[in-house]
Amino acid sequence: METFNSLFMVSPLLLGVLFFVAMLAGFIDSIAGGGGLLTIPALMAAGMSPANALATNKLQACGGSISATIYFIRRKVVSLSDQKLNIAMTFVGSMSGALLVQYVQADVLRQILPILVICIGLYFLLMPKLGEEDRQRRMYGLPFALIAGGCVGFYDGFFGPAAGSFYALAFVTLCGFNLAKATAHAKLLNATSNIGGLLLFILGGKVIWATGFVMLVGSSSARAWVHGWC
Repeated sequence: METFNSLFMVSPLLLGVLFFVAMLAGFIDSIAGGGGLLTIPALMAAGMSPANALATNKLQACGGSISATIYFIRRKVVSLSDQKLNIAMTFVGSMSGALLVQYVQADVLRQILPILVICIGLYFLLMPKLGEEDRQRRMYGLPFALIAGGCVGFYDGFFGPAAGSFYALAFVTLCGFNLAKATAHAKLLNATSNIGGLLLFILGGKVIWATGFVMLVGSSSARAWVHGWC
């Protein structure tokens, strides 16, 4: 039992609970996004430090965003060459956020994270309806990359839940994309910020790998089930 706890950092019972929480989060992510609002508090409630919880959550979040990005790239909905600047700024932003959060004291994070969870939850309740048709573009190049990539990427590295919705909102309101096109491009940047943040958490030794992979299986199975029915 001691070996199990040292490997997963939680008891077998809690690991089972986290698996099903990840399944529910994967289902929510497939429908609307924001599954991290469940997984991060669950990991902290299981006894992980805030940094370990954020890092482990980042691992399990990578699966969905990466697989969705590959899907859209293969179908030529998203062009990597057109998004090079956005990808670069997102990568830098997410790594900066993940680096900073590792230097914030655990007690401070325990006070900040519940507030962020509430704020993001309110955003989902009050979020504006995004357009179904293309509109006139308002922003180009570096300014957009700094806002969508740098700022949202930093947020995703530091905390994460609903980052995909923020990316989509930026593409709709600033680039004039329709919702479907914005969602596809948001997946690309979300995958980028997940990878960038995860790399910094790995370098900081914060990822609880075994638990993260178990949760990755749970969330991926839920997404596969949803996509199989849709």
